[in-house]
Amino acid sequence: MTVTRHRTSRSSTSPRTDEPVIQVRGVAKTYPVPGGEFPALGGVDISVDAGELTAVVGRSGSGKTTLLNLLAGIDRPTAGEIWVAGTAVHEVPETKLAAWRGRAVGLVFQFFQLLPTLTVAENVMLPMDFCGTVAARRRRPLALELLDRVGIAEHADKVPAELSGGQQQRAAIARALANDPPVLLADEPTGNLDSATAGSVLELFRELAHGGKAVVMVTHERDLSGYADRLVTLADGRVVEDVVVST
Repeated sequence: MTVTRHRTSRSSTSPRTDEPVIQVRGVAKTYPVPGGEFPALGGVDISVDAGELTAVVGRSGSGKTTLLNLLAGIDRPTAGEIWVAGTAVHEVPETKLAAWRGRAVGLVFQFFQLLPTLTVAENVMLPMDFCGTVAARRRRPLALELLDRVGIAEHADKVPAELSGGQQQRAAIARALANDPPVLLADEPTGNLDSATAGSVLELFRELAHGGKAVVMVTHERDLSGYADRLVTLADGRVVEDVVVST
């Protein structure tokens, strides 16, 4: 059963601590093309709470990946505001975006993006090395704890090529958790997995969300019953449906 999600209007001032972890307000994104401009997103409003797994669905070209890139600060909105974990991402200088992203956002990709010459544990330690959020002596023990959390601790000293697709995706999720970010963003995280493995990865995202993370997952999957708490449907760069999933 689904019910329409209700919202209240929000101030344009900095979000309070009890407000959603992610707030997207009137966001538009256009790209220059030979014929003028292409509107990838137009007037999008979305909010995501801690403890919530939100799935953003829609056809190819609907604006899903553009939205995710804007949330991560990988791209900039043409108009509107994006607040993530109390930070006005649209206002962060380019020189500070990478450092902010390393602390606030964990990213998970369809093709894992693990460095092939590093062990799984070393891949998980990379964000800690980059941000300096974890003391050097604690990095490997923490990486092992995270790999245990996602169920692949026994593969810590293998290189990614020695793991199955599902195991590599779990390693990528452990890496995304390295700096304990409040937000996880996943771009088609099950698109390269068989159905059984995809189900186990979706369940892991659900557990992470219900453990307190704000999780946003872009996916072509439509049957997300039992996993997603919300379904946001995009079409032609606009939100056409935003529903809370009741089980």
